[in-house]
Amino acid sequence: MAGISCCCSSALSSRSNLGTLSLRLNNTPRITTTRNIRRSLKISAEIDYINAEEAKRLIAEEGYSIVDVRDRIQYERAHIRSCNHVPLFIENQDMDPGTIINRQLHNNFSGLFYGLAFTKPNPEFVETVKNKFSPDSKILIVCQEGLRSAGAANKLEAAGFQNIACITSGLQAVKPGMFDVEGSTELKDAGKGGLVQVQGKISAVLGTVLICAYLFITFFPDQAEKIIALVPSS
Repeated sequence: MAGISCCCSSALSSRSNLGTLSLRLNNTPRITTTRNIRRSLKISAEIDYINAEEAKRLIAEEGYSIVDVRDRIQYERAHIRSCNHVPLFIENQDMDPGTIINRQLHNNFSGLFYGLAFTKPNPEFVETVKNKFSPDSKILIVCQEGLRSAGAANKLEAAGFQNIACITSGLQAVKPGMFDVEGSTELKDAGKGGLVQVQGKISAVLGTVLICAYLFITFFPDQAEKIIALVPSS
């Protein structure tokens, strides 16, 4: 009887060990699967593309910080007060033959018409943002047209930032007075420079002159006729 008891006891012990082993083996894949799911959830983050009104609300109510990714010239023309300037592109001062030729072509066309410098991608963009903000910070990225902010958002998302928003059409779509602005012009006009800006001023002056002439002729036809008579005919 003692032998049977010992055998039964040994058998029960073996079954218990097998059960424990089986339980551990069955649980192991589940733990691994859960970790994989958590990792995949951490990687996936969505970029919010919003309009200017929503951007203002995010800043005022949800504490979003502004990162202006435009180049130095546009930033100096006009920028939102208390924003962080981290350009996605920086001025290209390289002196290799290819860069010199491209810079000259740029200055003769785009630079001449729009008053913008010849630039290259900023290799320290992501690192600079990381030094200013933690990955869980709420960041609103702005540029002039909306293209650079989208590119910057993708870079930051890949670097682990989770709360990113962009103004869809850029600062050119912002109405005057919507934000506190520093600079010599409105946000929507910060992309205008060079001959484009000069042409705009000339057109404005000519338009004003023509309107004044029309009003003068309308309200003072006799005086206008006398003035026209003084103009020598060819």
